[in-house]
Amino acid sequence: MSVQLEVDLASGVPVYEQVRAQVVAHVAAGRLSPGDRLPTIRALATDLGVAPGTVARAFRELEAAGVVVTRRRAGTQVAAGAAPADAAPRAAALAYADVARAAGLTPDEALDLVRGALLAPTAPRDPGGR
Repeated sequence: MSVQLEVDLASGVPVYEQVRAQVVAHVAAGRLSPGDRLPTIRALATDLGVAPGTVARAFRELEAAGVVVTRRRAGTQVAAGAAPADAAPRAAALAYADVARAAGLTPDEALDLVRGALLAPTAPRDPGGR
């Protein structure tokens, strides 16, 4: 795997979820492509300083979501259909990330805004009423 994963053991987010979310984000951003191999569970657990069962849970959830496939002797790889089919949401996410960084938001603050927007009954419209 050519990307680096990191976990925050002090975070309120479970470590397996941090790993799962980072792999999904790397796939969505195109840093991981279909066919790319992920490290073994043991190797990644050692690199992150966590229990192998924690990484195994993240990999199981990724496999259940169709993001990765695991085959004997071939290891765990990014699934063929894992890349987003629609480039518009990816472009919007990248643009939002730039705006959030420029505004000085932390990743958690930026994600909280997105979660709030996704939970809103309708998307906010132009405040000028146009």
